Amino acid sequence: MSTFAEIEDFLIDDLVKGIPGGVAPFRLGDIASKGWNILSEDLLLPVAVLKASAIDNNGRWMRAFLDASNAMISPHGKTTMSPQIFKLQLENGAWAITVSTVHHLQVCRRFGFNRILMANQLVGRQAVRYVLDELRQNDDFEFFCLADSLEGIETLRKAVAEEPLGRPINLLLEGGIGEARAGCRDVDVALEVARAIKASEPLLMLRGIEGYEGVIYGNVAEDREFRVTQFIDFVVEIAEACAREKLFSKPPVILSAGGSGYYDIVVDRLAKAKLEGESMVLTRSGGYLFHDSIMYRRHFERMQERSTKIQEIDGGLIPAIQVWGYVQSCPEPERIVLAVGKRDISFDDDLPVAELWYRPGVHDRPQSVCDGCRTVEMHTQHIHMDAPIDHPFRIGDMISLGISQPCTTFDKWQLIPVVDDDYNVVSAIRTFF
Repeated sequence: MSTFAEIEDFLIDDLVKGIPGGVAPFRLGDIASKGWNILSEDLLLPVAVLKASAIDNNGRWMRAFLDASNAMISPHGKTTMSPQIFKLQLENGAWAITVSTVHHLQVCRRFGFNRILMANQLVGRQAVRYVLDELRQNDDFEFFCLADSLEGIETLRKAVAEEPLGRPINLLLEGGIGEARAGCRDVDVALEVARAIKASEPLLMLRGIEGYEGVIYGNVAEDREFRVTQFIDFVVEIAEACAREKLFSKPPVILSAGGSGYYDIVVDRLAKAKLEGESMVLTRSGGYLFHDSIMYRRHFERMQERSTKIQEIDGGLIPAIQVWGYVQSCPEPERIVLAVGKRDISFDDDLPVAELWYRPGVHDRPQSVCDGCRTVEMHTQHIHMDAPIDHPFRIGDMISLGISQPCTTFDKWQLIPVVDDDYNVVSAIRTFF
């Protein structure tokens, strides 16, 4: 078992991206004592940073939303793969941590997290072995995973039957979307799977129904939202059918869905399920604590438009992650090259957007970039940005880039400094991708 003291004791040196050369090794927990400031160029750029005030704001906002919705959250750990962040989320009221893979689970277990939802089926010899061993050796470990097939259930049942745990494995039946991700595609198939789980008691236990609406795409927002609503209603239909046949093993019945774009629709529609006994609505947004400057910002603006519940909550989510880099070259009058690239920042959903610029030794505070700046191309270590011909940028200026999709920015950094509103480094998180 690892401890959070081990994270604080982790030695940082100039082999870690962002740390300047020649710095003697020091404890991660001592980073604040360095007196470093991003705008003073105390760190090597590019560097990703987290704004402490934005994280605090977003955590408070989500707690208010969940309280107003009578819902719980199990944030997806794949976003950050940082035990420090998991601990913060649980301290803020999260019911569990969600993971995608058994590697993610192993990280959670090493740091003592006891309630884990794996949003996938448990498949593979080493994966099954590890989970069963953890359950046998740790009575306080509460594990949930998904099921969507008779074959998967039978494989898991046999594995447990060979060496019984003395308690069942908790399963959530997954409803799915055609030509998208995993999950049962219709209610009849879902009922077959649910009945098979019920027949496998006491080795396996059906605890709820789950789905993931984040795989629903489309160019028109209203069409996407209609399809998301239809899908969540399908998840509810499965739950109601299972309840009529009394296939759930014990309360509360868990009804879960929710990426970071539609959790208002998710909690409202799941709450309409007509079930006997206690149920729990569980959303799994992983990005809420950090938000972003593009994709999730668009999603949140839509949520504010369509949800009176959200309109009644003070404030909103704000971006907490920035990636700073230098202006590397100005090879043409309207072309700026930034020394930030695919190795440093997400690019799978949208290109990053330039938001702030700062000229060391000249500016007192970061300035908004001029109108007309647009990132147009990315390479492994460079971003090409078009700017008006009268742009003010010079080589050596610092540019802050806003991201789209936090997941694929976090996985590019082993260490991410946390900064205050003056860009003083006050702490740091470590990731375990």
